[in-house]
Amino acid sequence: MEGIYLVHLMVMVLSLGLLAGALCQVDDGSDNETTAVYIITLKQAPASHYYGKLRKNTNVFKHGVPRNPNQFHNRRDNSRSNWSSSSYVARVHDSLLRRVLRGEKYLKLYSYHYLINGFAVLVTPEQASKLSRRREVANVALDFSVRTATTHTPQFLGLPQGAWVKAGGYETAGEGIVIGFVDTGIDPTHPSFADDISLNSYPVPSHFSGVCEVTRDFPSGSCNRKLIGARHFAASAITRGIFNSSQDYASPFDGDGHGTHTASVAAGNHGIPVIVAGHCFGNASGMAPRAHVSVYKALYKSFGGFAADVVAAIDQAAQDGVDVLSLSITPNRRPPGIATFFNPIDMALLSAVKAGVFTVQAAGNTGPSPKSMSSFSPWIFTVGAASHDRVYSNSIILGNNVTIHGVGLAPGTDEDTMLTLVSALHAVNNETTVTTDMYVGECQDSSNFNQDFIEGNLLICSYSIRFVLGLSTIKQAVETAKNLSAAGVVFYMDPFVIGFQLNPIPMSVPGIIIPSPDDSKVLLQYYNSSLERNGTTKQITKFGAVASILGGLKANYSNSAPKVMYYSARGPDPEDSFLDDADILKPNLVAPGNSIWAAWSSLGTDSVEFQGENFAMMSGTSMAAPHIAGLAALIKQKFPSFSASAIASALSSTASLYDNNGGPIMAQRAYANPDLNQSPATPFDMGSGFVNATAALDPGLIFDSSYDDYMSFLCGINGSSPVVLNYTGQNCLSYNSTINGTDLNLPSITIAKLYQSRTVQRSVTNIAGNETYKVGWSAPYGVTVKVVPARFSIASGERQVLSVFFDAIMNSSIASHGRIGLFGDQGHVLNIPLSVIVKIDARQLKEENGNPMKFDKINAKKGLGEMKNLPPFPNIPIPGIPFPQFPPPPPFDIPNVPPLPDFPFPPIPSPLSPPA
Repeated sequence: MEGIYLVHLMVMVLSLGLLAGALCQVDDGSDNETTAVYIITLKQAPASHYYGKLRKNTNVFKHGVPRNPNQFHNRRDNSRSNWSSSSYVARVHDSLLRRVLRGEKYLKLYSYHYLINGFAVLVTPEQASKLSRRREVANVALDFSVRTATTHTPQFLGLPQGAWVKAGGYETAGEGIVIGFVDTGIDPTHPSFADDISLNSYPVPSHFSGVCEVTRDFPSGSCNRKLIGARHFAASAITRGIFNSSQDYASPFDGDGHGTHTASVAAGNHGIPVIVAGHCFGNASGMAPRAHVSVYKALYKSFGGFAADVVAAIDQAAQDGVDVLSLSITPNRRPPGIATFFNPIDMALLSAVKAGVFTVQAAGNTGPSPKSMSSFSPWIFTVGAASHDRVYSNSIILGNNVTIHGVGLAPGTDEDTMLTLVSALHAVNNETTVTTDMYVGECQDSSNFNQDFIEGNLLICSYSIRFVLGLSTIKQAVETAKNLSAAGVVFYMDPFVIGFQLNPIPMSVPGIIIPSPDDSKVLLQYYNSSLERNGTTKQITKFGAVASILGGLKANYSNSAPKVMYYSARGPDPEDSFLDDADILKPNLVAPGNSIWAAWSSLGTDSVEFQGENFAMMSGTSMAAPHIAGLAALIKQKFPSFSASAIASALSSTASLYDNNGGPIMAQRAYANPDLNQSPATPFDMGSGFVNATAALDPGLIFDSSYDDYMSFLCGINGSSPVVLNYTGQNCLSYNSTINGTDLNLPSITIAKLYQSRTVQRSVTNIAGNETYKVGWSAPYGVTVKVVPARFSIASGERQVLSVFFDAIMNSSIASHGRIGLFGDQGHVLNIPLSVIVKIDARQLKEENGNPMKFDKINAKKGLGEMKNLPPFPNIPIPGIPFPQFPPPPPFDIPNVPPLPDFPFPPIPSPLSPPA
């Protein structure tokens, strides 16, 4: 049977265009030996390190602002589509496998050649060991699993009056930019991805060389001038025998919904009507509605995905020529080894950054615990999830004049008519059903109930943990109510569902869900106290409780926002599996991720409540990441020569620190009752702050880092030299000096361990006109800070080095935070978050112990910095600099415009585990 399976598997892989190697059929007696997928990296550098005008030093500002915006970076001049080395590299891989595994059974799944020189292969551990001993082989890594981690948000971000205006209007916003998505695929029939809604010409960018697969599920003509690339990658999943072609679709088609949703958030067409359950919720638009979309499906509904497939997708996307790459995925476990940065996905993305691709990744939905971050590396732009100001609320008015608030995207009943309430438990056909079917109160089967009791009345149903698990659904309960001719449906929360966050769910009949167990008790007490019973038989003779439902279709825009959502993963960034802290700030910033309306696949099954709909409301960092991908496309459109780190700098340094009421952005701290458990957000919650789309298009100054900087950082990790060589083919000895994370030229400063004193430098480049900047700062608690110079004038294209002096004045292991503000006289304002975790004041230790404190050389080198005995520095304001703390700017630095009817945009349906 196994032989039949393997032959069948080979046919499947060949038919999908996935097989790059050969299946050896010789039976070596190892059929019963466990096989697994391994990612093998060879020592020879990949194609991207040799071909194309790749910037080995990506600091495009080194000699000033380029006159020709493309002179530094046109990585597509090499005509990659005609580059024939890929077949040669695949033959080299095949030859190696044949020589090492002569006469043995194996299955090569992919040949990677653009970002990584290597391949994915299904072999036994013994065979993997044989490969690891070959001198050509640099690294052998076991494959691992991964998981998936609008209408009003354009208005909330100020795009119609700000960023879109700067891009020439929504008709041209993102034009010429290609955004790649590694996700669950796409529904090509959705109007969000049509290319015929504008009269303007819509040429495919010449630098893009991708193709569209053609299958039965994804027929010829699925792609157009908007959706210009589509492939799928599933070889690793197929080898495990878990790929279900009827459910997962062996094509780029999205059978889940998640990928269609994320793609439309970033680049969906402008002005697409959002109609769900027969109700209109406004018109949707992506952040960069004129950008092009290319899809690389590597995630699937039934099992998630695997690193081997994701790396193949990333490799292909970079080779095709995408400008921005969005990954709403996170690993299922923290990568093992000496540092979290050394894993196949992050290292492939490092090569993508070298090739000029700006990469965005969801932070993960594992918050609010510290160190819950699932995106690690400094070359990846990590995005957390925040709320926005739109809320859909519903309420029910009881006959005793008590109003109970709830949720539900549903119409209301006639306001002037009070309708009778009838519990499902009191309307069963057979009273024994209540004892034999403990879930009958969830209203999943209309045959259980007597229509005479329910017709024209409000049916009361219970909402239990089974709804959370998908065993029962709101949609089915609504169908039951409709079949019984109920006037509406009311759900009360089962008392055993504790701390559950319920989001608005569409209903085609009047309805409401009461998410609070306490409010549910109020409803049931009123209902039970209003029942009239026969004094002898105790049978119900009259249902006395009445109520009316106000409805939840109208959005309210008065909510205080943004706030960091409870599920959004938090820093500090874990450097290794021992949870040591990295000197890297994560997340980079936060963006709208809660209650996001966006396109949905016609066959999407990720949310039962939105099956068959064209739009869905979802929440998670998965929804936040594509917001940034779309905004990055706008920046790339305006500044074609920007490196990936320059785009990251523009987004981070201009982020807002304040909500729409002028107060500090808050962060939810608990899963249960999150709005009652919140406090001001720190950089470990929100990174640099909440994205400011308009300001990011005019940042003034840029912090830029190069590929060589990242290599110096990796080589600076103790014991990393062989690992760096394994992954990149480059020797750390070729780097004269190494640096740690604190010394990377990032628009933030994070110090995991401050031993007494440290000096950190940052270099900024002026991409605007001549300007004079004042510098202000607030120091982290337990630390003094001084910035030199405190004032500087900088001409267009010039660079300025800032020296930041830190001095610990207490011993503490509790993280504290501060900020540096750069305030230009032409209106540019930049914010640099400061975070210091462990603070060690050796002077105090001497006084306490009578002996100087000793520390080992490794820790001193690793990040404790220069041990200069600097005197304590004053906090801002610096004498002579008339600048107090950061002055609260107007929210998001954009006009306070009332919400347009074009973009009404509601809240979420995935309660326990919002999509990443």
